[in-house]
Amino acid sequence: MSEKEPICFYYGNGKLTELCAYPRVVLQPEFYSSEELAYLKEQGVQPLGYLTLSEDQGPPAVWQRPEKNPDWGGHFVYVGHPQWVEHVVGQARAAMAAGFDGLFLDTLNVELTFPEDVPHLLTLVAAIRAEAKPAYMLANRGFGMLPRLAELVDGVVFESFSARWTDDGYAPWPPDVLEFHAQIAEQLLRLELDLYALDYADTPGLTDFAVRRARMFGMQCVVSDRALSRV
Repeated sequence: MSEKEPICFYYGNGKLTELCAYPRVVLQPEFYSSEELAYLKEQGVQPLGYLTLSEDQGPPAVWQRPEKNPDWGGHFVYVGHPQWVEHVVGQARAAMAAGFDGLFLDTLNVELTFPEDVPHLLTLVAAIRAEAKPAYMLANRGFGMLPRLAELVDGVVFESFSARWTDDGYAPWPPDVLEFHAQIAEQLLRLELDLYALDYADTPGLTDFAVRRARMFGMQCVVSDRALSRV
């Protein structure tokens, strides 16, 4: 793409100069100092700290379920566990104190794994908004919480809207999934939210397909690799 993307999802460290080209960036909080975040904000960049809400990569804890995410290895959690809520809200507060302007909320698709946790997840998102007071909250998917989620966040990312990573590389979704995603996108368009697509591709053709399709549904599109290592 010749034009700059509206947001950058970068899970590495450093590259401050390159990150300054974006109006908004999603970063891993542990990789950036308060001084680096202050520098980005001085350049007109809004940094958002990554925050997972239903999976835990940490050491054994009382809130962890026995099941793990097969793709990334983290434990699923009991979202409503009081100590998990305290843990996550504490992480959100720490990110704000470090200098982040807002938060990127990940692992919100509990309706696909533990649907009984959907109400707990909404409560957790509301607690983060009320107690950490981020200026901007961006949700990754979370469609099982709509339309209530739209009252709590400022934007939604539709990850893997058109293109995805697989064990064999990168590929578009099959037609039935693309149609299902289109129905969700039409629902999102009725909400007053910033809308982004985050797709995965490694060729110009697949990238162009993802960008053009996102625009058809009112979404600004970001294309990256599986590890979100591109700036």
